[in-house]
Amino acid sequence: MVVFKFKDISTALGTRQLGARVREMLLPLIRGNEKVVLDFEGVSVVSNSFADECLAKLLLVMSLDELKQRTTFVSVNDYARRNIAIAFRRRLQAS
Repeated sequence: MVVFKFKDISTALGTRQLGARVREMLLPLIRGNEKVVLDFEGVSVVSNSFADECLAKLLLVMSLDELKQRTTFVSVNDYARRNIAIAFRRRLQAS
């Protein structure tokens, strides 16, 4: 198991550019490990744009079931949880 600490990137995750960079960091971890803990402790903001670019776009390269099996989210505040859920919902509806 690997823990990916988003606060090491920033405590405010807001842009698509940052989301794309972080997704490129996450993808090899997710593919190469049994389980990746996505730790949002200390992160106050996760925008819709970041959530879509970083997390929901993972659905372009793996199924939702595979993503659920390979990752777990911890320490996500309500604001961030809502934006992440919206990003996944929109991405799933678009496919």
